[in-house]
Amino acid sequence: SAANYLEHNKQLLNDLNVFPVPDGDTGTNMFLTIVSAVKEVSAVQSEKVGALTKAMGNGALKGARGNSGVILSQLFRGFAQSVPVEQEVLSAADFARAIQKGVESAYKAVMKPKEGTILTVIRVIAEDSARYVVKHPGDLPKLLDKVIRSGEAILEKTPDMLPALKQAGVVDSGGAGLMTIYLGFKAALDGEE
Repeated sequence: SAANYLEHNKQLLNDLNVFPVPDGDTGTNMFLTIVSAVKEVSAVQSEKVGALTKAMGNGALKGARGNSGVILSQLFRGFAQSVPVEQEVLSAADFARAIQKGVESAYKAVMKPKEGTILTVIRVIAEDSARYVVKHPGDLPKLLDKVIRSGEAILEKTPDMLPALKQAGVVDSGGAGLMTIYLGFKAALDGEE
């Protein structure tokens, strides 16, 4: 679902792409990265979430394209590393913890992390998610709603953090791509196409 939603929005994401290089390929790179993850997940025989997340992380790493794809692959890789391969289901607390591990992995992968990018969006999502699960530990669908609200709110602030975005009058393309992926996750969880 996330890959399909990203595919339908990749040109919009490409059009937002002004930082770090205005080369108009963020949507394409994120899409190619997630397609590689989907191929690996599709090949897994197990229904255990641990096995599926490992495949997702490995596939994203294999298919990472461009800055946005590399960062996305690190988010998936860190997420996968926090889920034991034998784990059968993912709780809200597990999901929040996995997002945090993704943040740590992504920040380590970037030589000079810049605030106002996908990194900021995922970091704020992770912080808000950790606080949310303390009060609401068992509800993954509501956590995903919180993730989307949190991500959209910080995404709208990215032009205030990066002059290139403000000058172009756009939000960060990588952050917008990440939100597209989370909206795809939510659609799947809600049983939507």
